[in-house]
Amino acid sequence: MSDFSRAFRRFALALPLLFVAAPPVLGQDMLATAPPALPVNVSAPTALQTGDETPWIYEGSDVPRDPEWQFGEMKNGLRYAVRQNGVPPDQVSIRVRIDAGSLYEQDSERGFAHLLEHMLFRESKYLGPGEAIPTWQRLGATFGSDTNAETSPTHTVFKLDLPNIDAAKLEESFKLLSGMVREPALSAANLAADVPIVMAEKRERGGAAARSSDATRETLFAGQRLAVRSPIGTEETLRAATPAKVRAFHKRWYRPENTVISVAGDADPILLAALVEKYFGDWRVSGRPAEAPNFGDPVAPEGTDAANPVGETAVVVEPDLPRSLSYAVMRPWRPVQDTVAYNQALLRDSLAQALINRRLESRARAGGSYLYAQVQQDDVSRSTDATFVSLAPLSEDWETALSDVRAVIADALENPPTQDEIDREIAEFEQVFVSSVDESAVLPGSRLADDIVQAVDIREAVAAPDTVLQVFRGMKDTITPEQLLEHTQALFSGAVVRSVYVTPSADEATVDELRQALAAPVAADGSARLAAQDVSFADLPPIGTPSDIVQQAPIGVLDIERIDFANGVKAIVWPNQGEPGRVSVKVRFGGGYRSIGAEDGTYASLGEMALIGSGVGELGQEELDRISTGRKMGFEFGISEGAFTFFAQTNARDLGDQLYLLAAKLDQPGWDPNPLIRSQAAARLAYESFATSPAGVLNRDLDALLRGGDPRYATPDLADLADVTPEGFREVWEPLLKQGPVEVLMFGDFDKAEGIAALQRTFGALDPREPLPEGVASRVPAPPPAGETTVLHHRGDANQAAAVVAWPSGGGVMGLRESRQLEILVQVFNNRLLEAMRERSGASYAPAVRSEWPSDIESGGRISAIAQLQPDDVPIFFEEAARIAADLTTTPPDADELARVTEPLRQYVTRVSSGNLFWLFQLEGATVDPRRVAMMRSLLNDYSRTSPEVMMQLAQKYFGGSEAYRIAVLPEGQSLAAATQP
Repeated sequence: MSDFSRAFRRFALALPLLFVAAPPVLGQDMLATAPPALPVNVSAPTALQTGDETPWIYEGSDVPRDPEWQFGEMKNGLRYAVRQNGVPPDQVSIRVRIDAGSLYEQDSERGFAHLLEHMLFRESKYLGPGEAIPTWQRLGATFGSDTNAETSPTHTVFKLDLPNIDAAKLEESFKLLSGMVREPALSAANLAADVPIVMAEKRERGGAAARSSDATRETLFAGQRLAVRSPIGTEETLRAATPAKVRAFHKRWYRPENTVISVAGDADPILLAALVEKYFGDWRVSGRPAEAPNFGDPVAPEGTDAANPVGETAVVVEPDLPRSLSYAVMRPWRPVQDTVAYNQALLRDSLAQALINRRLESRARAGGSYLYAQVQQDDVSRSTDATFVSLAPLSEDWETALSDVRAVIADALENPPTQDEIDREIAEFEQVFVSSVDESAVLPGSRLADDIVQAVDIREAVAAPDTVLQVFRGMKDTITPEQLLEHTQALFSGAVVRSVYVTPSADEATVDELRQALAAPVAADGSARLAAQDVSFADLPPIGTPSDIVQQAPIGVLDIERIDFANGVKAIVWPNQGEPGRVSVKVRFGGGYRSIGAEDGTYASLGEMALIGSGVGELGQEELDRISTGRKMGFEFGISEGAFTFFAQTNARDLGDQLYLLAAKLDQPGWDPNPLIRSQAAARLAYESFATSPAGVLNRDLDALLRGGDPRYATPDLADLADVTPEGFREVWEPLLKQGPVEVLMFGDFDKAEGIAALQRTFGALDPREPLPEGVASRVPAPPPAGETTVLHHRGDANQAAAVVAWPSGGGVMGLRESRQLEILVQVFNNRLLEAMRERSGASYAPAVRSEWPSDIESGGRISAIAQLQPDDVPIFFEEAARIAADLTTTPPDADELARVTEPLRQYVTRVSSGNLFWLFQLEGATVDPRRVAMMRSLLNDYSRTSPEVMMQLAQKYFGGSEAYRIAVLPEGQSLAAATQP
């Protein structure tokens, strides 16, 4: 029961959803339309499982059926699931899952499942060579997001999120997908085109992190297929691939019996079922279906027993990776009867893990020997049921860190938890399940279609959110400390224990020392248990005296209003029912990067990690966790060019207290040093790993380099971090929290009067703000030096490199309309670069071009092209980027090339404009610069309507006026003299 059990196992909610069912707007005449009707050339479906027939996904299960889904099983063995869902409007999400991944490959076929994923997009029955990407773009789907695929050890999934659907477009999409899956053109020419792309992907994923991951997989799954079956494959088998070998793999596994299709979207499910049956119902493959290989069980090596279960261990030395240690208690995986009782047991498992993880986190927060530690049970690729323990030692004394973590776990294995601890975790679980019910109406179809894929992969069923909540509430009062002790003991019982330690130092540990440390007895440590503590919002001091509302009026868009308080705080509010159970709050204050001194860049970087954790008034991290137990509350902090931001997603019940916490951070900031010290340690460990790959070097240096070396955007180095003190942190951030205007945006499902009253007693009660320091507005980053090439070096694999080309653009609100047209030009550039570097030469797996246009400042924008490559291909990348830029200045894109860009952009904007977050992000800052409101009215046209002449004019303005700035990241010891003169 995927929604059910996985929700229990991973009870943290996903990131806020952008696509939600709010009223469509953007100044268009949007008429409500019925879902596409059944076309006359499509017969009614005959394989739907109706009446008392048990749907295939619920066979052997007593989990209540989700009535929103309809299921069918055709005579050829193909199964499907369809449902109507209007989030986002006019979109249908299709998933075609093949029950074959890397674990199904023979030794000579390693990487073939993933290679086939690529080849199905190359050419097929209804799509000529290279036609798939432009065809989907013309249908409005963005390649890489709306059109994608994935290969795992156990499956290959083809994904399509089709916008602006009608019956004809739906039918065409099913037809194209059926041709791809059933009859791909697996020719020598297509193989020759795709192998280099897969090799580029393999190269870009390589390096120290890949070696560490491979060694970990080989150790933890020793003796099983998973140990030696990475989806990316091996260079030897990929280069030895032939059309005959690839066709044999396709014929063996791409069969209707191995296929499940899930479809969710804004269409009649009968139509969706009919289209599945029309284009896949006559699919036949000769021969008997092959049996899935035996994935194997974790088997303890000789010499181990219940008293000493420690088996395979490994010490992986990677000089540029931070220390990390993991061990796993391994058990055989077996299919389960996905019943309510089974899921109730999973819930108890999840509670047991949550209790331990809270204790481990408490120990780390207090300044323990490790940066983080976590326990997680997982069923991995139908190969093992394992309990994983992972930790990051803070120093070379890994033995103390391991011992400290094991001691906390030992206490959980010996002594039952307190009732207070249990009640706290139950409250957290219940809040998540209640929120899932509240927000079930706004789950996007893509998520729902993916849920079916996941359920099939783990051989479980699906359940509606209200079923999850009902079952949970029906059992929560039966949970006892003794039960959770039993579940904890079961989680740490298994056939064998395996471990891997990744270290930068070769002489820090041996395999025998690691094995002995895991087998050594450890005394239970109950000091990390959290004592019962009553913390209530009612006991907290008020922010201040609420000020009067001096202005309240519509802004001229929808029913959105602006509210000005006498203390200078301004708010933009939009209560609406578009997203049931969800309220988004964003606070903008101060001057952002503009208000940070060049000498304070290190504290700016650490502020993003530590400022919230440093507390509010007398509330530290633990008290903040405690006071929000069972509540839907958040607290994210960010820095933009022109403002600092808080962000949270909450609900109407908790809105007032959420606003209090956000306002209190400005009014009564806490300065607990422990979060800073922990963030300092995390930054130090991360910095040591940046040089391990080209991507790591760019992650470290790119932001500052593209801003003329501005130290405010630089990643702190080890010397900078060594100079950090809690006193210095407070000295920098305390005045920043007091400066500049405050704007609060509050959009979502709340009562207008109650929401405004909560604003008035929180942000409306703040003391008047101090003005921004003089000269802040002029502190904008400089552009990088035009015409120059910066060469950086990494210590990773000798076949890895990266390159960046950047042109300065602009910034500011008045240029927003031009920035949107510029985005069209950038997408044209991106398509051409993808064709040149990936499709034509296989030099780079995923080159990308992007435009950044800061609206808070009047300059500082840029257009940048980036790619990971082989070192010899860096000059080629520079040449191709320069060639494309120059060509755009003289030869405008034709109508078809523009349509392939503007249609996906139009569909994207239409979809996201149906959500509150879209409006929030577009209107933030409007109380400071009201011109943003007027800019909203042309947004859709700006992104979707243009002309070849406008594109050429923009190209001449931004590519013809100055030379590009270039960055090359090469292996140590290599130079790039040829790349400096492209």
